[in-house]
Amino acid sequence: MSTPLYQLKAEFFKTLGHPVRIRVLELLSVREHAVSELLPEVGVEPAALSQQLAVLRRSNLVLTRREGVSVYYRLVNDEVAELLRVARGILTGVLQGQAALLADLDASARR
Repeated sequence: MSTPLYQLKAEFFKTLGHPVRIRVLELLSVREHAVSELLPEVGVEPAALSQQLAVLRRSNLVLTRREGVSVYYRLVNDEVAELLRVARGILTGVLQGQAALLADLDASARR
């Protein structure tokens, strides 16, 4: 019996459910990065970054290549970057709605 699609989607979103992994994917949405370039941008210890990169590799969201002693990461495809852009748009709308609600509450409190 195969795994239902909704369960696979839930597992996929769990993979995205860590701030370090999201930040790495955002950086890789712009361009390929060496691990040494990611470290200062992500702001975690090397072991923590390595652990999160391993999760992204196992989930087939990133690919690696070795150049000398450096390991470079890139997104598997542009759809990952598109997903992050869509999420940003959704969050922007949510926050705008919350700001409008806050403004309404503030205005009603002044009456």
